[in-house]
Amino acid sequence: MKTTKLPSAPPMEANDVGIVTGGTVLWLVAFIALLPFHGWLSRTGRTDWLWCCLAGFGLGLVGIWYCRARRDAIARSRAAEAAGAGAPGTTGAEGPSA
Repeated sequence: MKTTKLPSAPPMEANDVGIVTGGTVLWLVAFIALLPFHGWLSRTGRTDWLWCCLAGFGLGLVGIWYCRARRDAIARSRAAEAAGAGAPGTTGAEGPSA
């Protein structure tokens, strides 16, 4: 039995910065929500919940920076491709000068 291969779907475009920012805000909200319970958390040995939320927020800030840098690099790459393709009579290779 032979199966046919379907072409791969193009990658989905998503708002990565917005998604990571939303997650980062949720980590901050969780940290702030747990602050009033710091005494109970320390008595029960669960202060790691508080610090996990703070670490999630900190890593989220790094993620926001990374996603913004990636988005900007992709935009620059697309602009460079468009500028190179839009110039009349250029093939992208250097030819002999006349």
